[in-house]
Amino acid sequence: MPYRKSNIWHSLDWWTIAIYLILVVAGWLNIYASSYNFDQVSIFNLSGRAGMQMIWIITSLIIGFSLLMIDSDWYDIFAYWIYAFVIFLLIITLVFSHDIRGSRSWLVLGPIRFQAAEFAKFATALAIAHIISGYNFELTRVRNFAKILLLFLVPMGLITLQKETGSALVFLVFLLVLYREGMSGFILFLGFCSVLFFVIGVRYGDALWGETSIGKLIALSLIIPCSSLILYDYEKGWRYVKYILLGSIILIGLALIISTFFVFDLCLVVLAIIIIIIMALLFLFLKNREKYYLYVAGFAIYSVAFLYSVDYVFDEVLESHQKTRIEVTLGMIDDPGGAGYNVNQSKIAIGSGGFFGKGYLNGTQTKLKYVPEQDTDFIFCTVGEEQGFVGSALVLLLFLVLIVRLLYLAERQRSTFIRVYGYSVVAIIFFHVAINIGMVIGITPVIGIPLPFFSYGGSSLWAFTMLLFIFLRLDASRNERL
Repeated sequence: MPYRKSNIWHSLDWWTIAIYLILVVAGWLNIYASSYNFDQVSIFNLSGRAGMQMIWIITSLIIGFSLLMIDSDWYDIFAYWIYAFVIFLLIITLVFSHDIRGSRSWLVLGPIRFQAAEFAKFATALAIAHIISGYNFELTRVRNFAKILLLFLVPMGLITLQKETGSALVFLVFLLVLYREGMSGFILFLGFCSVLFFVIGVRYGDALWGETSIGKLIALSLIIPCSSLILYDYEKGWRYVKYILLGSIILIGLALIISTFFVFDLCLVVLAIIIIIIMALLFLFLKNREKYYLYVAGFAIYSVAFLYSVDYVFDEVLESHQKTRIEVTLGMIDDPGGAGYNVNQSKIAIGSGGFFGKGYLNGTQTKLKYVPEQDTDFIFCTVGEEQGFVGSALVLLLFLVLIVRLLYLAERQRSTFIRVYGYSVVAIIFFHVAINIGMVIGITPVIGIPLPFFSYGGSSLWAFTMLLFIFLRLDASRNERL
């Protein structure tokens, strides 16, 4: 394959670098504001958080510049080696790390302390991009799809064992990348339904109507239209869907009428209807030999099994603090002095900022240290209090522009490897921004993930810088292949 070497400084996307620098500097200023006290007068004081963040920023710029100097082919050739090295670091961390606030994710090497989980994100992105860009690769083959699942489930599992559930959940965003590369939307829909059934099952599972669990009744009833929707999508018509929906409505309606005279568990009726639908789908498969009937039947079976496992997972698998955070987020309990303290104080800080904010270094919630982790996971509440709605909107707009710009860069690639890696970068940054902001304003559970380029910490800033600058280097070489 012939190459045409280009001047990297001419082809580099300087708009993205400009946004990166603005976010990093804005984060630095807000870290100073969130950790500011009246004895610390200089933002350059290395004994303070802002001073240390300045060191991380300088080293990140050095790392970014170094990554731009490396030949773009190197990232493709050594993708698996980078991935294997990071997996090794995750295993070493799990074995030798000490418990720090309930987590075993910090690896200490002399004066250096870092989280290997942060670097696993770009390493996994490189490995997935490498395998998908392979010759004659087809994602629809079960074997190929299983390989990719293994690539991100391995680090996800190791990070979960380190008790860093939030960082582990980030790896699920690679499913969005796979969808862009041809994965069936059925899998994303399955994931959406799983979350929906989990929330309904947990939130309303204990609410009773006679002998019927309202949560289970709602979730079971939703399985029928969801299965019908999948069947409609496969058949491109209402041939069998209309009979499923009409029959279900009639049977559930009759059960509701009868329940006014006799008390019984309505969930059993809906469950019986689902079983009948599954048997009908299996019959249609045997009759028409179309695999999608099996897919729909499998979805219904999985949904029922998942729903009835929710209570066990919630009570026996999740840690007590995880359960409490979910209950607080779903409004099941009000714990402003305990598990809900961080979020409650964060919302107070943001709300007190009003439209224009209290002014830089004038945030009372910040100065009096009411919000824990206010310079790391909850850094955005400092923006809301001191810069108000206007400042918060500007920060969100910057992230939006960055994500849209990266989407544009990813979509213009002619190389599958660069395109897949680019979409991985977009997905990871989007997940972090959406969940972190959601945590701060109380609409998602607190899972402890940083705001990209903004939160305090060397591991986070280094990892996101590497994630972004590798893509910028790859994008700069997009026209080298003839």
